[in-house]
Amino acid sequence: MANANDPTLRSWIDIAPGSDFPIQNLPFGVFETPERGPRLGVAIGEYVLDLYAVAQFGYFEDLELGKKMPKVFRRRSLNQFIALGRPAWRAVRQRLSELLRHDNPALRDQPEAMRECLLRQDAVQMLRPVNPQNYTDFYSSIEHATNVGTMFRDPNNALLPNWRHIPIGYHGRASSIVVSGTDIRRPNGQRKAPDAAAPTFGPSQQLDFELEMAFVVGRPTALGDTLPVQSAEDYIFGLMLFNDWSARDIQSWEYVPLGPFLGKSFGSSVAPWVVTLDALEPFRMAGPVQEPEPLLYLRQTGEHNFDVKLEVTIQPEGGPETAVSYANFGLMYWSMAQQLAHHASNGCNQQVGDLYASGTISGTTPDSLGSMLELSWKGTRPVPLADGTERKFLLDGDRVTMRGFAEKDGVRIGFGEVTGKVLPAPSLDF
Repeated sequence: MANANDPTLRSWIDIAPGSDFPIQNLPFGVFETPERGPRLGVAIGEYVLDLYAVAQFGYFEDLELGKKMPKVFRRRSLNQFIALGRPAWRAVRQRLSELLRHDNPALRDQPEAMRECLLRQDAVQMLRPVNPQNYTDFYSSIEHATNVGTMFRDPNNALLPNWRHIPIGYHGRASSIVVSGTDIRRPNGQRKAPDAAAPTFGPSQQLDFELEMAFVVGRPTALGDTLPVQSAEDYIFGLMLFNDWSARDIQSWEYVPLGPFLGKSFGSSVAPWVVTLDALEPFRMAGPVQEPEPLLYLRQTGEHNFDVKLEVTIQPEGGPETAVSYANFGLMYWSMAQQLAHHASNGCNQQVGDLYASGTISGTTPDSLGSMLELSWKGTRPVPLADGTERKFLLDGDRVTMRGFAEKDGVRIGFGEVTGKVLPAPSLDF
């Protein structure tokens, strides 16, 4: 039985060079068509493999959990499938890898099964892949935290005293997380200019994106239980691209003393595909050296970061897109394992499908900054676009798209994209 990550594997499906979805990836998502309703699927090249149809044709019957699987494949989220546990995720991915292998005729040579199981991605509607009951956003890039501290506080003491000791995060709003392709409406809110005597209410004038990755909790914990950092990755199902839209003027007025609120909760966008931690195993890397050494409950050994290259583009309405940022998820100061272990350290229970976002991912170079706040340096350095216009922050009609992939030994494991267009703020009726 070939390892599903084997770089020599080939599929009988024609997959274009540079595709995000080779046979070594097989990310999970949820789709629907008018005829089929919501189904779980796996991306392979330009196709979606309908897992419910695969189960109906008996391809999972000999798996240990086979009898439970058909029902969980006909759902509006991955949650029930994820709840089956890591043995089930691995068994399904391994079986799909075998079915799609170039020399396996079991599905390839069955015309009826082929028609039912394989659909083109452009013929389906992708849905939000998980139904998170809870969402937490972290603040784990030291470059981003330093930039923000430099702009808003003291350049000589940009990081707050706790930052190198604790993975900082806040509890966000799960209900306003939407799937890629959903338009985002500019929020109204309170803003107060530095030289103004009082705040005003109206559309945000400093709408921003935040380049992030999010991981999905794959295994629950009970209220009161903690989670050792050494085993935290056993509780992670996979990762997806995440755009934490932010209204900087609303945020800067409201966030003291309790942190982000309405400046963030109007919308966050997730990609439709979740790449499993198993598929990312070949792309592990060491994170930055942590000084001072974390407290014992956060102390980890080995490689717990992942070398994922990221890109952000802005496309004005009717114009070409411009790449404005190139970053790398592997440079995050706090790892996902540390984030999850810290989140559970007070006994907070974790639930299957919960989403934990990384926080803005920024690097050390001017083109690796993960937000307009940093790219334009609080609006003082406008960012040029390919159509000749400039941006300090996002304008109505702008489309922001984020892409990401890991690549090694000729294998590219991609995350697809997360995209959203900015719509005007709702009219005020008062």
